[in-house]
Amino acid sequence: METVTPLKKNPNWKGRKGPVVFVIMDGVGYGKYKEGDAVQASRMDYLFQLEKDCPHTKLKAHGTAVGLPSDDDMGNSEVGHNAIGCGRVFAQGAKLVSNSIESGAMFTGECWKKLIANVKKNDGSALHFIGLLSDGNVHSHIDHLKAMINEAKKEGVKKVRVHALIDGRDVGETSALDYVTPFENFLAEISKEGFDYKIASGGGRMWITMDRYNADWAMVERGWKCHVQGASRQFSSATEAIETYRKENPGIIDQDLKDFVVAENGKPVGTINDGDSVIFFNFRGDRALEITAAFESGPEFDKFDRGHVPQVEYAGMMEYDGDLHIPKNYLVTPPAIDRTMGEYLCKTGLKTLAISETQKYGHVTYFFNGNKLGKFDEKLEDYEEIKSDVVPFEQRPWMKCAEITDRVIEAIESGKYDHIRLNFPNGDMVGHTGVFNAVVCSMEAMDLQIGRLKKAVEKAGGILCLTADHGNSDDMYEHNKKTGEVARKADGTPKAKTSHSLNPVYGIIYDPEYQGEYDRTLNDGLGISSWAATLINLLGYFAPEDYDKSLINLK
Repeated sequence: METVTPLKKNPNWKGRKGPVVFVIMDGVGYGKYKEGDAVQASRMDYLFQLEKDCPHTKLKAHGTAVGLPSDDDMGNSEVGHNAIGCGRVFAQGAKLVSNSIESGAMFTGECWKKLIANVKKNDGSALHFIGLLSDGNVHSHIDHLKAMINEAKKEGVKKVRVHALIDGRDVGETSALDYVTPFENFLAEISKEGFDYKIASGGGRMWITMDRYNADWAMVERGWKCHVQGASRQFSSATEAIETYRKENPGIIDQDLKDFVVAENGKPVGTINDGDSVIFFNFRGDRALEITAAFESGPEFDKFDRGHVPQVEYAGMMEYDGDLHIPKNYLVTPPAIDRTMGEYLCKTGLKTLAISETQKYGHVTYFFNGNKLGKFDEKLEDYEEIKSDVVPFEQRPWMKCAEITDRVIEAIESGKYDHIRLNFPNGDMVGHTGVFNAVVCSMEAMDLQIGRLKKAVEKAGGILCLTADHGNSDDMYEHNKKTGEVARKADGTPKAKTSHSLNPVYGIIYDPEYQGEYDRTLNDGLGISSWAATLINLLGYFAPEDYDKSLINLK
């Protein structure tokens, strides 16, 4: 990896008194359809006025623009913050895993060999797969799982158990059976001639296992008890579990489905035991770290009582933290993201604040810094986490945007910081609930805070930049791809869309003390990775030569 050197000062930059404040409005894009666009349906006086008055452009935030395999792939918070923070586009998780499987590199690697050998040497042991069962391609892909299962059979693994986390967030909100039932049939078809492959347990991704940023360890505990101990409500199949929960709780969406185990004669078919091998097959890191800690930590683990911790060979699909080397074993090497904007700013001696609430705190730190925990420079960087409420987001759609803004205004007024970056999670976290009115409330709450930030930046003589990492709240209804018509439920109401969109996002620069150093017409056709060079330019420096093109043309 190349050494980071201080940025070169732009001699023509006249300077600003205040900081460059960078606002990531998570999940806020330009909607393709009027109906279902909660951003445009909201009273966004400050955002829309800034867009009208200031240099602005639309930025790509999905597909190849953020390192995903194709432009049919929606962007997500992980790759979006990676791209913004490092100023370049790296091949990302989904693409790396697909390439590793297609080339066969995964199955000739030492990690895969160790997992398979462990199961085969222990008679009766099972190979377990835990992960998100869909083709959302944000955290996982069902095709990756099928490829590994087919390879396991080819290599003679007799017993496989799948612990299926139900999606409904990166795919249709009630699409679970489109994945689960065919997958059960797939397992039944290959469970012949002495092979025993079954779904063992599962539950909604926002109910078990996939917590992040230490927000709600009770989710992980429920997942542990379900997958490892088999201590959940019993059903004869995953399909039966999903159908039953839907009948008992009409209107429930997949991500909130309760935990379940598949049992035969009253006995769970797939608890995790000593001598087994376990693969957590999600490639994205944020919602993988906590369940990984539960498997890998020793007696010092204090988040919940794990009971007997089975002695297993555990591996992740990827290395979820490159600095701390978590997990110890992984199947695919993640992108080696180096020379991020944050590292350059530290090397140049600029002081930074990164802040969000719990739900996106890791995005403005860990992901922004190229999937690295910790700081580049303790003296020059302050990271602040505002604790999120542990309640359904549609019940508190304003989230902590006011508290984040309180702290940012205080930081602006302190004069301590050259650069401040923050994330408002509202558009994404509330967008994922599918509750349109709640999203409108979340947007309007966020807009009030944008107004407060504008006033503080103006008073301090700084610069305010606004963008997003991907779309979501701009596309809240399912639409017919050919006609554009809204898909409707049996009762005539719109069918909610809970996943991210493929829409472009905002690129706005508010520079009240503009002194002519750059052309006020922004470059178009760019992706969100262009923000790193832009922010460096607005701080008065030249960006590294290999960074993606800046939004501004310096004079």
